[in-house]
Amino acid sequence: MSTMSELISIDGVCHTYTPAHGREVLALDNVSLQVQRQEFVALLGPSGCGKSTLLYLIGGFLPVTQGSIRVDGKPVGGPGPDRGIVFQHFALFPWKTVRGNVLYGLEKMGLPRAEREERARTFIDMVGLSGFEESYPSQLSGGMKQRAAIARTLAIDPGILLMDEPFGALDAQTRGLMQAELLRIWRGSPKTVMFVTHDVHEAVYLARRIVVMSARPGRVKAVIEADLDRADPQLTKSRAFIDIVDEVWSLVREEAVRAERYRAE
Repeated sequence: MSTMSELISIDGVCHTYTPAHGREVLALDNVSLQVQRQEFVALLGPSGCGKSTLLYLIGGFLPVTQGSIRVDGKPVGGPGPDRGIVFQHFALFPWKTVRGNVLYGLEKMGLPRAEREERARTFIDMVGLSGFEESYPSQLSGGMKQRAAIARTLAIDPGILLMDEPFGALDAQTRGLMQAELLRIWRGSPKTVMFVTHDVHEAVYLARRIVVMSARPGRVKAVIEADLDRADPQLTKSRAFIDIVDEVWSLVREEAVRAERYRAE
């Protein structure tokens, strides 16, 4: 049972899939995790450990066949406006402008036109894209495309943001800027965030808790608290930050080695 402070409750979840050619694969095995309201949680682990699968189960894009996932006390039965997802490759409509992309979800919600326009302006401004409202995705840099994707998701005001390696396709400089931007947005409009990444530094910089998953089948190996002062401009050089990075990296490295052995068998 979830408590009043828990927004996402994952209990004993297993997930199996069958590739086009081959035997069934157990992707997740007995995963349990409780996520509090307005918490920022990172999911970290080697490739193939089921991080994205868990995110899609929470989002309702895959059926929960064993165990349970509850959001705000209710079983997940499919996608819903309470959960917004941001993908690695932007998923913008190429034939719509920035404004058109942000308005899309608001139109689906059936909001009055004036309210749609106001909300679109608010969130385009929030992600720093004022002046680019009438630009098409092909005219934007990678970082700007991801800002537009985040604005589109935030505009429908989901309580939960599910982010699947949203900065993985960006260059290092843009990635750093987007990480800082995400923290700024999260502080200004607190959401519950579940953030999938392969990057240990990114996980420690962004998340209050880091969930390290094992090599396939994915299980929760460890949960690391990262209670750091993210307002400190020297944070990433601090001893506290470096110690947590070292601890998390050691756990991830163990599982990456296991995953390589598994692939070699």
